[in-house]
Amino acid sequence: MIGGELTDRYDPRDDTLYLSQGVARSASVGAMAIVAHEVGHAIQHATDYHPFVWRQRLVGFSQFSGRIGSFLLFAVPVLTLITKTPAAGLLMFLAAVGTLGISVLVQLLTLPVEWDASFGRALPILEAGYIEESQRPAVRRILRACALTYVASSLAGLLNFWRWMRLLKG
Repeated sequence: MIGGELTDRYDPRDDTLYLSQGVARSASVGAMAIVAHEVGHAIQHATDYHPFVWRQRLVGFSQFSGRIGSFLLFAVPVLTLITKTPAAGLLMFLAAVGTLGISVLVQLLTLPVEWDASFGRALPILEAGYIEESQRPAVRRILRACALTYVASSLAGLLNFWRWMRLLKG
């Protein structure tokens, strides 16, 4: 168990399913759906589901490029002042935008993996005897929310990016 909320995840690096206390200690249909979604990722990993494997590679690259992009955003004004060449600053700025954009793109590209974890893996497990027919609509809504977490993260990343652009511009 781990602390916090919205911290439930499967980590393929150590084959571990991490559940927040609220989910792990709950017998609710919602908690069951969240656990099933994360188990869906474990099944993807165990079966070498190709999009999952690619997502893992892209996530590592995305995290690295995001760190580089953040560094470049801070370095742009300093480099421009030191070199007194606006073109150098513009070049660094474009490189920063590109590396930060990779993170957002990778998050959007992971949507099929998330959708499969929810509806290709978790829902069939839950429908095999863990939920009643009356609970199915609620479970589908929760699984949809699980699948769309990366979309929400991408939108948050875009908003953060535009916030930086406004700060640098103004």
